[in-house]
Amino acid sequence: MTIAALIVAAGRGTRAGGDLPKQWQPLGDMRVIDHTVLTFQRHARVGQIVVVLHPADVEYAKSLEAQGITLVMGGADRASSVRNGLDHLRGEKAVLIHDAARPCVSRAVIDGVIEGMMQADGAAPGLAVTDALWRGAEGKVTGTQDRDHLFAAQTPQGFRVDDIIAAHDAYAGPAADDVTMARAAGLSVAITPGSADNLKITTPADFDRAALLLKESTMDIRTGNGFDVHAFGSGDHVMLCGVKIPHDQGLVGHSDADVGMHTVTDAIYGALARGDIGQHFPPTDAQWKGAESHVFLRHAVQLAGEMGFKITHVDCTLICEHPKIGPHAADMRARLAEIMALEVGRVSVKATTSERLGFTGRGEGIACMATAT
Repeated sequence: MTIAALIVAAGRGTRAGGDLPKQWQPLGDMRVIDHTVLTFQRHARVGQIVVVLHPADVEYAKSLEAQGITLVMGGADRASSVRNGLDHLRGEKAVLIHDAARPCVSRAVIDGVIEGMMQADGAAPGLAVTDALWRGAEGKVTGTQDRDHLFAAQTPQGFRVDDIIAAHDAYAGPAADDVTMARAAGLSVAITPGSADNLKITTPADFDRAALLLKESTMDIRTGNGFDVHAFGSGDHVMLCGVKIPHDQGLVGHSDADVGMHTVTDAIYGALARGDIGQHFPPTDAQWKGAESHVFLRHAVQLAGEMGFKITHVDCTLICEHPKIGPHAADMRARLAEIMALEVGRVSVKATTSERLGFTGRGEGIACMATAT
């Protein structure tokens, strides 16, 4: 069953400041209302979306209408605005009524309300009051209020459409929200988990807090892995993770054959979905013959920055019988950290053997696997 969403955006919001009502003001790279609507558009259980707006704001809402969102003119107060929106949802089974000025509502909060509606006539998110409460007058404390069983109300508030329409029709007088009307009509309303992040923009300072919350919630975290193998050949040393280690053999490769650095580089390319070293530095290109592998790693790090990412952690595992990695691991970590501009504590280099099995067990070469975030 899909559920309709009714976004209430007809208020004037003068306390928020600015030349426009708060729901139409910019918040990061979109407007407040765009963030709010997008969350419901992305929810798999939400179908039709209705936005109730002030007649003076029709011009601002054209981009929403172009997305197939139904626009409805609001009334003299919040209750009448919601009622006008509900008229366009007759025939729908259920509705989530949400304030446009709560752009940071999460999928988890919405899911909680939907689940709560299965257990009662309606559901709404609430935050248990944890601060001491005072009563006051003329700037002075006149008394205290017991905070037990008190909750700060949030939206969306969910109901069966026919039930909440009947509750609106039967209610007379002012109402803080739709739960007030539902309870007056005898409907049971489940309290579902709210979130401190689900703030309602009310004052100018709330824009900064909402922008920070939205940035954190939309952070794009990616993980990539790499794997590489190089065979032993003639030589008197191997390069591993940028460190020259004396050995009775070298590693065979078009560049300096640093299997560790190649693998870390490929892990970064993988996280970026930008191919592998061979695509950026073809082995058929003579200019990369004998090249030091830090060139490749620096390119991957630079590419990450150009795409708006910051590398936060790398884990590299070398697989070989010889040479012994442990004595050189600290130097390897330091070298990789230097190239990637990371703290050493964010770079891991470790080693294992294959218990003398396979080509690494026979001492024919070195394998490596790595993960980058």
